Amino acid sequence: MEPVIVVGAGLAGCEAAWQLARRGIPVELREMKPAKSTPAHHSPDFAELVCSNSLRSDQLENAVGLLKEELRRLDSLILSCADAHRVEAGGALAVDREAFSAAVTERIRSHPLITVTEGEVTRIPDTGEVIIAAGPLASEALTEAVRSRYPDSAYLNFFDAAAPLVSFESVDLEHAWFASRYDKGSADYINCAMSREEYLAFWQELRTAQEAEVHGFEDRSVFEGCMPVEVMARRGEDTLRYGPLKPKGLRDPKTGKEPYAVVQLRRDNAQGSVYNIVGFQTHLKWPEQKRVFSMIPALAHAEFLRYGVMHRNTYLRSPGFLDRYYRVKEEPRIMFAGQITGVEGYVESTASGALCAIELSRRLQGKPPADFPRETAIGALALYISNESVSDFQPMNVNFGIMPLWPERVRGGKREKNGLIARRALEALASRDVQS
Repeated sequence: MEPVIVVGAGLAGCEAAWQLARRGIPVELREMKPAKSTPAHHSPDFAELVCSNSLRSDQLENAVGLLKEELRRLDSLILSCADAHRVEAGGALAVDREAFSAAVTERIRSHPLITVTEGEVTRIPDTGEVIIAAGPLASEALTEAVRSRYPDSAYLNFFDAAAPLVSFESVDLEHAWFASRYDKGSADYINCAMSREEYLAFWQELRTAQEAEVHGFEDRSVFEGCMPVEVMARRGEDTLRYGPLKPKGLRDPKTGKEPYAVVQLRRDNAQGSVYNIVGFQTHLKWPEQKRVFSMIPALAHAEFLRYGVMHRNTYLRSPGFLDRYYRVKEEPRIMFAGQITGVEGYVESTASGALCAIELSRRLQGKPPADFPRETAIGALALYISNESVSDFQPMNVNFGIMPLWPERVRGGKREKNGLIARRALEALASRDVQS
């Protein structure tokens, strides 16, 4: 059997390669790193996490938590490595970024049915089965190859941003404390309090701080799920206080009161030596980041280990172009996976890679198509990106809104209702022949 070519060793590509190989399908995984990289990447390892080390909620009452559980039941490589290298983050699944990527890389490189070929892919193979999982940071050459091959599938662009990292030892704990919101779970976040006067001074500087030049960038092009913190600041005095700086559920142990605003730091590695400034995705110039973010009292002397960066993301107008299995409708031997399809998020990208591989392996083995119904998070996401009735297609995180509503009123409220939807999804997944 000719190997399936998987382009890109990000989360979607590694998951696709793994799911194919564990079903006996040989894979050639092509990856341009380390010879060539993008401005957002820093490591030669596969499945590099760029924007955050958090894979978001791990609770079934949250749609992304359900999606993770579905992936675990499909023997996901990405979830297995994430669980093995998790760091405490309350109800979220956060990982030691470097250890996670190293683990994925080792598992992929050591699998006997996966061959890794290094070097940039500049054209789509004319024969054979292909999964393009190059991600939203696909090289210009590959992007142009896709555009040339499918001129009627319009590309859309948006911009994504990564938050700065600071060293733990440089955080002034005289102005901060460990806690999770509403004391939920263990005290995994460092909370940096700000008074009204401190916040207003910070807000004024942030909204007028000098941005790095990003060609073609406009506020209206910013994807809401990863909006730069300075863009939020320009939308109003209290926008940040209802967003990443919201103080709800947090009480300063020194005063016993809720601060005016709170900046949270989340652990970025297992040792707890590096912390991520939560919600501070930015494309400010680096000196401006140092100047403005140091106005936060607990970060007055912060050591910035990495400044925030802004980078281009590219995604397809998938409805009408891809089907529910992420196959190109006019050329089904070619599939796409990951954020280039319009799914948004690390876990969602992983899910698209898994579904691609499971469906392709069944097709190659003469089995009927895999049935991931809309009741499952994996199926709902695939049906969203392939829904031709969507007029203004935008990248989408998984959410319960794209799944069938619960048919009855639930007394326990939204959390109880979401739990029932999650249980229904897992039962639907168990009843389908998708494991083989």
